[in-house]
Amino acid sequence: MPLLVADVGGTFARVAWAGEDGSGPVLHGLQRYRCADHPSLAAILSAFSLSTPPPRGSRSLARAVVAIAGVMQGDALVNANLAWPVSLRETREQAGLHGLELINDFEAIALAVPFLRSDQRSLVHAGGSGSPQWPALVLGPGTGLGAALCFADGSRRVLSSEAGHAALAAGNSIELAVVAQLLQRWPHVGNERVLSGTGLLNLYQTLAGVEAQTVRWHSTEALLAAAKGGEDALAVRTVEVFCAWLGSLVGDLALTFGARSVFLAGGITEHVADFLAAPAFGARMVDKGVLGAMLRQVPVWRVEDAAIGVMGAAAWTPG
Repeated sequence: MPLLVADVGGTFARVAWAGEDGSGPVLHGLQRYRCADHPSLAAILSAFSLSTPPPRGSRSLARAVVAIAGVMQGDALVNANLAWPVSLRETREQAGLHGLELINDFEAIALAVPFLRSDQRSLVHAGGSGSPQWPALVLGPGTGLGAALCFADGSRRVLSSEAGHAALAAGNSIELAVVAQLLQRWPHVGNERVLSGTGLLNLYQTLAGVEAQTVRWHSTEALLAAAKGGEDALAVRTVEVFCAWLGSLVGDLALTFGARSVFLAGGITEHVADFLAAPAFGARMVDKGVLGAMLRQVPVWRVEDAAIGVMGAAAWTPG
C-alpha cells in the first residue's frame, strides 16, 4: 500500500511518497506547496497525489502520515499558525485516503535526526566528542517554535513537547524591557512570541519602541534581508538579540531534559546562520551558573535538510 508522507508548517507543506532502502526511509517525488495558496490540508494532499503517481500501488489505497504543528483534541487539530482548521476525518475523506495519521511536526523531525548524514548538519557550538549523543534536543524556530527530545532506543523514541508556548524567560535588561512591552499586548508571552519567524518581527517592533527608533520593515523576510545585508543597525541588533535569546532557551531546555546533543531545525535558522555562529549564542547557552561546565560538553548542530520533517513522517511507526 503506498505511503504518502508530508510535513506541514504554518507557511509551507512538503509532500512525497515514502520508500525504504535498507538503511532508512527514502522519498520519491518531493514537492513543496505554500499553505495559504490552498483551501485545506486535504486540497494539498489531493493535488500532490493527482500530479505525482506513487512509485508502486494505487493512489486510491494510499495511507498518509502527516507531520503537522499542533496537538490533537479528538478529531480536531489545535494549532495557532495554520491557514485553515484541520479535521482528521474530513481530511481523510476529502483527500481520498485509505488511512491518515497526524503526528506532531517536531516528533517527526526528532524521528529523522538519527538518519541525518554529516553533510546534512553544520556545527554551531562544539562540545564533547563532537558526535551526536543521546538524548538529543530538537528545537526549531519556524512560523512557530517547536521542540522535542529524541532517544537512541527504547519503546518511546521521541518525547514531544509544547515548549514554544512555555513562558519566555528574560536574561538581561533589554530582554526584560521587551517582555514588559509584550505583556501589554498579550496576557501570556510564550517563547514563540519572540523565538520564531513571527516572533522575530515582534522583537524588532518592540526594540524599535524601547529604543525610540523608526520601524522600517513590516515582514520577517524584509527584516532578515536588511539584517543580512547590514544596511539597518536595528535589524542587525534584532537578529543578534534573537540568536542570543535562542541560545539561552537552548541551554534551559538542555538542562530541563538532560539533553546531550542539540539539533536546530526550522526555516529561520538557515536565514540567521551567520549570527548563530557569533559568540553570543554559545555564551548565553552555557551561562547557567554551576551547570555551565556541563553545557559546554553539549554540541549544537544546525540541520541543513529542509525535508527532514517529511523523512520523519516516513520513519514514524504506530506506537
